Amino acid sequence: MAGQYRSRVSGIGSYLPEKVLTNHDLEKMVETSDQWIIERTGIERRHITPEGQATSDLALEASRRALADSKLNPEDIDMIIVGTVTSDRQMPSTACYLQSKLGCRNIVSFDLNAACSGFIYGLSIADQFIRTGMYKNILVVGAEVLHRFVNYKDRETCILFGDGAGAWILSRANEGDNQVIHSSHMHADGNLAELLTLPGGGSLVPPSQAVLDSNMQYVSMKGREIFKNAVRAMAQCCQEALEANNTAPEQVDWIVPHQANKRIIEAVADQFKFPMEKVIVYLQETGNTSSASIPLAFDWAVQTGKIKRGQTILLTAFGAGLTSGSILLRY
Repeated sequence: MAGQYRSRVSGIGSYLPEKVLTNHDLEKMVETSDQWIIERTGIERRHITPEGQATSDLALEASRRALADSKLNPEDIDMIIVGTVTSDRQMPSTACYLQSKLGCRNIVSFDLNAACSGFIYGLSIADQFIRTGMYKNILVVGAEVLHRFVNYKDRETCILFGDGAGAWILSRANEGDNQVIHSSHMHADGNLAELLTLPGGGSLVPPSQAVLDSNMQYVSMKGREIFKNAVRAMAQCCQEALEANNTAPEQVDWIVPHQANKRIIEAVADQFKFPMEKVIVYLQETGNTSSASIPLAFDWAVQTGKIKRGQTILLTAFGAGLTSGSILLRY
């Protein structure tokens, strides 16, 4: 365990439920329009999980695809980390359900709640375990069934969120392999926690009829403040990653940001004069899928031939907390 190893992305996979909720569908549910949504967010549709399916079911499909891509078997996995804010239940963790459904060994499995930054946080943790030599193959998943926590009478939030899952397998790199994670950088500013929250259902405001009557079981967001702080946090995290690796923006092949709002993404890219042609944008198809958004966008970019092996990629995210993070890697 004493050695210093590096981790590489050995496999990726993603999954979107088949059912689609378009902007035109939302026009029939709340006072909004397709044009209004696209102009303000860039979102055209989002995917909705059918009744009876849980977050672990979406995670299972994405994980199976990541395993196939890595040419590994479930018994090869040493740890499972699931980033989610919509776990199957308060307890046990979604990761434990996933471990059982995949047929993995009796391995450490846990959920991580860093909201939309959850996948970045999970990758960073997995990277540390591989660097120490403790584990060789770690499954990191971002998975959400967010539509069940959205008030479809609130046009500020219901237009934004969708369901989906993405999974990566980090593996110990061979000596001399340069396709590795270079560094990760994570932050949280709890002073801004109330800007994006799900007020009811926790220990502070436990489940009750009063919670349901006041719609406290749904996501609550202060959009303008979130926008301003998201741009600031993501830009700072990107700058931190570039400086830590003595890398100029033009040396980065692609930025894969959290897919929350196209205007936020454009504002972050503008901070570095980074051309939008080199920024992966997939939110038109998915909406904001929280912790699943980066692996979903990344997998789509690989499948469509944009991202290729050997390229330098910068991941960046922000989320409720307010959490933020970035990772620089060579894929």
